[in-house]
Amino acid sequence: MATALQRFVPTLPGGSQEAYLATVNQISVLTLEEEQALSRRFFEEGDLDAARQLVMAHLRFVVRIAQGYSGYGLALMDLIQEGNVGLMKAVKRFDPSVGVRLVSFAVHWIKAEIHEFIIRNWRIVKIATTKAQRKLFFNLRSMKQRLTFNGDEAQQIAEELGVTKSDVLHMDARLQAADLSLDLPSDDEQGGGAMVLTLADPYADPAKQVEMAQWSEQGGDDLHLALAALDERSRHVLTARWLADDKRTLHELADELSVSPERVRQIEKNAMKKLKAALLAYQ
Repeated sequence: MATALQRFVPTLPGGSQEAYLATVNQISVLTLEEEQALSRRFFEEGDLDAARQLVMAHLRFVVRIAQGYSGYGLALMDLIQEGNVGLMKAVKRFDPSVGVRLVSFAVHWIKAEIHEFIIRNWRIVKIATTKAQRKLFFNLRSMKQRLTFNGDEAQQIAEELGVTKSDVLHMDARLQAADLSLDLPSDDEQGGGAMVLTLADPYADPAKQVEMAQWSEQGGDDLHLALAALDERSRHVLTARWLADDKRTLHELADELSVSPERVRQIEKNAMKKLKAALLAYQ
């Protein structure tokens, strides 16, 4: 959604999930007439206050959708935040003349943002890249709950989703697999120890070690110079999010700065671009 609209979305309580949900549930639901009037004001006149009211009135709907994805092991507030981005995109594109309610139009955009977030964060290695794989990822788990999963059922699922049986079996194997830490002990009875200790050290050469030490020192100096060039708020957000020992969340920083979590994310994104540009200039 355009950043102009994001600035007009009021900051909701972000200190706790319960406070956010309680506040969202207190926002009045719009009648059809109210929704049509607000939609026309934004669609025809670009009235950002009307868009803000449309977004606010549908935040509870985003919560209900996000709660349906609680089984993926990701924080509910993160899912809600991504869904809110989808809601704002839907409000921007909604045409009140099509004759449907905004909630029916927005569900696609909300789910699309949540799906993208889950795909990016569910595993270290991206689990789905193609459209068919994404469809499998979000449908296979629910289908397996109502079927006794075996070869015949895999074929049935494949036909329902328009993919091959091997695609279904491959995705099922990926869903059941977990990220494996290199710090876990190996099963090697003779060597023992963590698997990470068996990896070759690319910096064993003393010359490379000296080179890397010099590069690291120079890189640290460049980073401090690049950070110093940022404005105070951008520098604080980057430091709190990436450099501090006790890293802060978007919601914690939003409470501290009295802005929305989405605004904090925009500040972080813009500051990161400036930081990268400055570091490239020093090379």
